[in-house]
Amino acid sequence: MEFTFYKYQGTGNDFVVIDGETLPQEFTKAEIKKICDRRFGIGADGLMLYKKHPTLDFEMIYYNADGNLSTMCGNGGRCLTQFAHQFKMPSKYSFNFIAIDGMHQSIVEQNFVIKLKMIDVPKVEKQLHYSVLNTGSPHVVKFVNNITNYNVKQEGAALRYSTAFVKEGINVNFVEQLENDGKIMVRTYERGVEDETLSCGTGVTAAALVCAHNDNGFNHVAVQTLGGKLAIEFEKHNGHGFSNIWLCGPAKFVFMGNIKL
Repeated sequence: MEFTFYKYQGTGNDFVVIDGETLPQEFTKAEIKKICDRRFGIGADGLMLYKKHPTLDFEMIYYNADGNLSTMCGNGGRCLTQFAHQFKMPSKYSFNFIAIDGMHQSIVEQNFVIKLKMIDVPKVEKQLHYSVLNTGSPHVVKFVNNITNYNVKQEGAALRYSTAFVKEGINVNFVEQLENDGKIMVRTYERGVEDETLSCGTGVTAAALVCAHNDNGFNHVAVQTLGGKLAIEFEKHNGHGFSNIWLCGPAKFVFMGNIKL
């Protein structure tokens, strides 16, 4: 099988994008794993299929680098929006699409910035040493000191494979507040990649919600990741979760090519 692929990245979280309209057949798990392999394939944190939808602009199907169908990917949704705008519908700047966690809206702004509306989050489960919540994918958020030198792979794997989470897996986010104005740094261990990624959109969203500085109303949280800067905007409803959540940041085309499997 031979096909065209498109490489995108959102703050260093990188993806292989495939136009499902031209794909001759579906991929196997082994093929997806090979495509995402950084030594023997194209290399990516995940693979996305762009699919036609009868009533919406498109459908997003996302696979982790291990070849498994995955839950929502925030940076992936922003990159697929950039693909849709660049190669499919260049006259459109606002999109409505569906992913595994439901409906999403996305907006193309200047300088490659894509805003993606995330699902509402009804609650955050507070544990003794961390918080657990679902922002389209399940996440642990844990506060640490000296995050720059923190062993994210080791500590993230320890939580991801702990008794509480080993069955279904979970993404683990380590967070440190950098400034008094609410800016935070987030480093994420991602299941399916089984390593640290340079950025995780649903993880950054989870961290920002846990770090909300207002008890009620509008919040804006600036986030630094290893791959770049993101921002999360949302409404907090004390005792009733979070709504109107937007993940904002750059999503850029890297290159395209052909591969034969």
